[in-house]
Amino acid sequence: MTATEMKITLGPLSLIPPGEGRSFEIAGERIAVFRTRGGRLFATQADCPHRNGPLADGLVGGSTVICPLHGWKFDLSTGAAAPASCTLKTYSVSLTDQEQLVLTLPVPEP
Repeated sequence: MTATEMKITLGPLSLIPPGEGRSFEIAGERIAVFRTRGGRLFATQADCPHRNGPLADGLVGGSTVICPLHGWKFDLSTGAAAPASCTLKTYSVSLTDQEQLVLTLPVPEP
């Protein structure tokens, strides 16, 4: 099976204030998109693998997010957790010239 990509426009950058995250339901998956105070964008699975905490409600600092339920810390660029050995799914997110958020998802070919 090879994968293709599906690009989805989520809306304007203004949907996500600096230093925060927002959850989106896309193709049956919950995905969290984060905007750091420095303007970087990241996208991960929306639920913490520990106890399904809403990561978009977590504390964003630099390129990390801390789960609001149990304090697990995740690197937004790699999905790696500290101190746990689990990882988050990560996705590509970009910004168009019109400041629209675009999420890229892998889609398996039939």
